[in-house]
Order: sequence, then structure tokens, then C-alpha cells
Amino acid sequence: VPQRMCVGCQQMKPKRELIRIVRTPEEEIHIDPTGKRSGRGAYICPRRECLEQALKQKALGRALKTVIPLEIVESLQEELAEDGRT
Repeated sequence: VPQRMCVGCQQMKPKRELIRIVRTPEEEIHIDPTGKRSGRGAYICPRRECLEQALKQKALGRALKTVIPLEIVESLQEELAEDGRT
């Protein structure tokens, strides 16, 4: 089973248990439910605490090699809430 590290809590978990956030070649940031979208990806646990920790430590921005704008952060929080993951 492929393992990935959560950028929030730094724990290794099975890839299917984590959420992939991707920066596309067009510099857009999205949640990738399929895990196959083209671009640079980072994995995070489906918990609000992990997202907040990743943002606080700027780990998500480092993993995606970009600055995460506030409106993108808000949309990620909304998308996670809509998916019922947080």
C-alpha cells in the first residue's frame, strides 16, 4: 500500500486515507479527489486540525512551492467541509 506523509501532522499514512491538494501547471490550487490530476501535489489528513497546522507552519505552501493566497485557503476549507471530511 503506497504511503504518503501528511504535511500537517507529519505522519505517514496510506495514500487512500489522505487528501491530495495539487498545484496545476496553470498555477491553480485544487483538491484532487482522484489523485491523478497533473501537477505538484501535497497530502493532508482529512481533519481540520491538520489543514490549520499545515497553514500555520506554511508547510502546504512549501510542499506546493508557491504562496497560498487567503482566498484559496478559504476555498480549501469550504471544499473540505462540503466533502464532509472535517
